[in-house]
Amino acid sequence: MLWILVILGATLFVAYANGANDNFKGVATLFGSGVVDYRKALWWATATTLAGSLTAFFVATKLISNFQANGLVPAALAQSQPFVAAVILGAALTVYLATTIGIPISTTHSLTGAMVGSGFAALGLELGFGTLLKSFFIPLLFSPLIAVALAVVAYPLLSKAFRVAGLRRENCVCVGSELVPVSVTAEGYAMPQSSGLRVLIDRESECVQRLSGTMFGVNAQSVLDVGHYLSAGALSFARGLNDTPKIVALGLAASALNLGWSIGLVAFIMALGGLLSAKKVAEMVSKRITAMNPDQGFVANLVTSFLVIFASKWGLPVSTTHISCGALFGIGMANGQARSSVIRTILLAWILTLPIAGMTAAVIYWMLMAVSIS
Repeated sequence: MLWILVILGATLFVAYANGANDNFKGVATLFGSGVVDYRKALWWATATTLAGSLTAFFVATKLISNFQANGLVPAALAQSQPFVAAVILGAALTVYLATTIGIPISTTHSLTGAMVGSGFAALGLELGFGTLLKSFFIPLLFSPLIAVALAVVAYPLLSKAFRVAGLRRENCVCVGSELVPVSVTAEGYAMPQSSGLRVLIDRESECVQRLSGTMFGVNAQSVLDVGHYLSAGALSFARGLNDTPKIVALGLAASALNLGWSIGLVAFIMALGGLLSAKKVAEMVSKRITAMNPDQGFVANLVTSFLVIFASKWGLPVSTTHISCGALFGIGMANGQARSSVIRTILLAWILTLPIAGMTAAVIYWMLMAVSIS
């Protein structure tokens, strides 16, 4: 009974940390491009992530099998309660630490590192390194690279489609409730085009760039905003679909959790973590990786949601964090506004995630085994 409580508590801890670090990533482009404010974006992320998490009960069972360490360690160890508790706690502490300092890391990456660390503590070099490479490292390594490539290609294609359709972008700012077009000077300052206004807007980056023209008889910007909302919802749904099975998998292997109620409980705690503790990571992924317009955010969301849903369908343990950040890196490359120092910081955090989660889980496993033996 004690082990069941430990594993349940650890599972809820990693669910909370996952929600705090990951929930906002699906709507980061909505907030970052100025389409909605933080609170509206957060609630949209929460609702759609919760829907994806609950749907995981029906369609993502293959991910549960992959994240029960099948092939990585012997079945007897994968089902042992000290191993499971060490993996979940190691991953949870790693994700929670990153969240407190505002760094977006991957729960998938952390769970993988923790499984390796705990498995190494138990088995030494007898780990299933072939399974580790094929089922974990290759999807985790190549998925963000694919996201970067797709975003770099897709955004220019969308821009060309806008031009062919006769749409153009214009800078504007809000004065009261009115959107006022502005002209940008050679020095980078923005001046309202209306001669009746005496307003100086500081820099071009302060202006919101919107589409001018109509699509299907409707304002083009309104159509794009609806598409942006839907793409952000699809991404958050995909994240819930992909992450929830991974979080409950080990507890199920150790017979400490029940599939039905554990997915519902994890989904609720993930939503709670996002609502209460997402602010720092939200600022990082929304504002600091790259400046973006709504159409650029729309492309990033489409790329990410497509890749994550595809991976969930085929049981590939990809990281929503890696893919979404990879898509934002690609947008930054396409628009020339990528912030290299921020990207380097995030990449360094990704590199450190595996060893930190691994060492933490290994230490916890040794401690739990020492307590069990005594």
